[in-house]
Amino acid sequence: MILTILFFIGALAIILWGANLLTDGASALARRFKISELVIGLTIVALGTSLPELVISLSSALKGSSGISLGNVIGSNIFNGLLILGTTALIFPITFSVKMLSREIPFNLLSAIALTLVSGSMIYGASCEGEYITRNGGLLLLCFLAIFIRYTFSIAKDDSAGEEEAGDTMNMGKIILFIIGGLVCLILGGNIFVDAATKIATAIGLSEAVIGITIVSAGSSLPELAVSVNAARKKSPGIALGNVLGSNIMNIFLILGCTATICPIELSQFNFTDYYVLIASALLIYLVGKFGGKATITRIEGAVLVCCYIAYTVYLILNN
Repeated sequence: MILTILFFIGALAIILWGANLLTDGASALARRFKISELVIGLTIVALGTSLPELVISLSSALKGSSGISLGNVIGSNIFNGLLILGTTALIFPITFSVKMLSREIPFNLLSAIALTLVSGSMIYGASCEGEYITRNGGLLLLCFLAIFIRYTFSIAKDDSAGEEEAGDTMNMGKIILFIIGGLVCLILGGNIFVDAATKIATAIGLSEAVIGITIVSAGSSLPELAVSVNAARKKSPGIALGNVLGSNIMNIFLILGCTATICPIELSQFNFTDYYVLIASALLIYLVGKFGGKATITRIEGAVLVCCYIAYTVYLILNN
C-alpha cells in the first residue's frame, strides 16, 4: 500500500512537470510561427492531452468493448468543461477574446449536440439506427472534425495579427523536445495515476462503478487539468481555454468518430441524463462567457462550474 501511495504521488509530480514542459514549448512555438496561443491550444495541445482518451477508446473498440469509449468521452468532457475550467478560474480568472463567443465556444456546444444526434435512436426513441452509434454516425463525426480543423487554421493568421510579438527565447529543437517530452510525461503520469488510484480506491472498499465514474474519467483528463492551470498561471489564457475546448471537440469528433467507424458503439448502458448534462455543461460555458464578467470566467463563475460538477458526481453515485 505504501508503494502504491508513492506511485500515486510520483505520478502527480510527473504530470505537473509534463504540463510545465508542454506549456512552455507550445507558447514558444506560437511565438516563433506568429500563431495565436488559442490556435496552438485548440490543436497541438488539445490533441496531445486527449491522447489518453484516444488510446483508451481505440483499444476498447478493438477489444469489443466500445461502450467504454463513449463513457470515457462523456465523463471526460463533463470533467473538462465543469471541473477543469472551474478549478482553473478559481485559481486564475480566465480572460478570453470576445470572438471566442461566436466561434470556438459554440463549436464546443455543437460537438455535444452532434453526439446526441448520432445517438438519437436511444435518446429520442427513433428506430432507424438501433441502440448504436453506427459507422455512418462515426463518419459524420469525422466530417465535423475536418470542418473544425479547416476552420481553426483558416483563423490562425487573423488571430496572430493581434498577438503581441515576443522575442524567441527557445530554439526549434528545444521547442520540439519540450512538447514531446511534456506529452510523454502527461501520458505516462496519467496511466500511473489511474492504476495507483484504482488500487487505493479498491483497498478502501469503493465499488468498480464509483471508481470508473470518478477516477478513470478524471485520471484520463488530468493532462488537461495540469496544462490549463499551468497555462493560466503563466498568463497564457489562450492555451488554458483552447486546451479544454479543443480537447472536448477532439474527444467527440476524432475519438468517437474513429471508434464508431471501427466498431459501432452500443448505447444500452447509457442514460439520457448523461447526454443532457454534457450539453448543459457546454451551454453553461457559453452563458458564463456571454452574461458573466467581460470576456472573463471569474472566480465566482468558476465556483459555480465546480459545484455543478460535484452535484453531477453525487447524482451518479447515488443513482449507481
